[in-house]
Amino acid sequence: MRTDRRSPIDTKAFDTKAFGAEAFDTEAADPDAGWLATVMHVAFFVLLCSSLTRYLIVHPGARTTPWVIILAIVLALLYVLGPVLGPQQADGRGAPPSTASRFWLAAVIGVWFTLVVLAPSFGWCVVPLLYTSLRSLRTRSAIVLVGLITLCVVAAQLKLRLRFGFDPNLMFAPFAGAAVATAVFLYSQRQADRLRTVILDLVRTRRELAATERREGTLAERQRLSMEIHDTLAQGLSSQQMLLQAADRLWDTDPVAARRHIRTAESIAEHNLAEARRFVHDLAPADLAGGGDLADALRTLAERESSDTLRVLFHQDGTPATALPDRVQAALLRIAQGALANIREHADAGTAAVTLSHLDDQVVLDIADDGRGFDPALSREQAVRGHGLPAMRARVRQLGGALTIESTPGEGTVLTAVIPLSPRP
Repeated sequence: MRTDRRSPIDTKAFDTKAFGAEAFDTEAADPDAGWLATVMHVAFFVLLCSSLTRYLIVHPGARTTPWVIILAIVLALLYVLGPVLGPQQADGRGAPPSTASRFWLAAVIGVWFTLVVLAPSFGWCVVPLLYTSLRSLRTRSAIVLVGLITLCVVAAQLKLRLRFGFDPNLMFAPFAGAAVATAVFLYSQRQADRLRTVILDLVRTRRELAATERREGTLAERQRLSMEIHDTLAQGLSSQQMLLQAADRLWDTDPVAARRHIRTAESIAEHNLAEARRFVHDLAPADLAGGGDLADALRTLAERESSDTLRVLFHQDGTPATALPDRVQAALLRIAQGALANIREHADAGTAAVTLSHLDDQVVLDIADDGRGFDPALSREQAVRGHGLPAMRARVRQLGGALTIESTPGEGTVLTAVIPLSPRP
């Protein structure tokens, strides 16, 4: 059984040996995170340049101008080092950022804070820095840092504009904006974490399902192999053993009959060899090869199974409107082989009849004998332990059919296999 169906989830983004959160590749699983970070980085440098340009235009020749320029350059250089020193993505509940990333973030915030004190217009850089802080720190630390950054911006703006009077928007709007931005970011991050967990569960379930299907396929293949071997090679070897034992007993008293048994055993061995070769190549039964139909194969089987002690007759009732499916023909032939082998070994019968009936919506195979019979209720446990009847039931069940056995001690046995056929259009 093959299980190569492709899932829409790309499992390359996940570790092949573990399914923990640390195995999740954020950029591979969420390509949007990459362009969002790029937008924030570009926005930071645009705001930094525009703030520096505004300062130079509004405060030409100021004493703090060289310091502002130097600090702006230092801030840009520190920000460029972010991919090297800063964490790619911090988990709100996972491991803390490294020491290098903490120092990097502290340096960036410190230089930016100094710039805001010297030139409040650099407060516009706060939005990308808020995003960087939220990405770099765990949730509680990030919220505290966002609050301090927002407080710094408000203080700088108030110092700049106190001469114009108290402005409530200037006092409260930055906090409200920072709170909204932080809430949206944290909400999106937690939604992403939930989605990540769902994807990991889906991948784990998919792999477990694939493993289960492989196990089921292995078991089904083992069952198929056991049925094929039991119904072909094992039955043939059993027949050869019985014929050779009979020849050995008659060799001195009736050499003609002994040779006849040996020739029959040789014929069975030849047939078994053909079955084995076709079995290895996963082909149809030898009796069905060469374009023969099921009726011809059953007739050949009846002739081959007939002997001095057992006479096997074949009869066909009705004709099929269309050719039976190959798998139905193969299954019914194997059932007939197994049933006749059981009759030969256990029934002590003189006559057996194989009847193939074609009805409108089903095909029926009956194998009857006049042997010693048995009590099906008392023999059920023995049948389960054996291979013949369970193999027959499995073949019929795979085709959606039913197998029934009617027997009475001393009155023979009738085995019936009914296979439904797909309705013709």
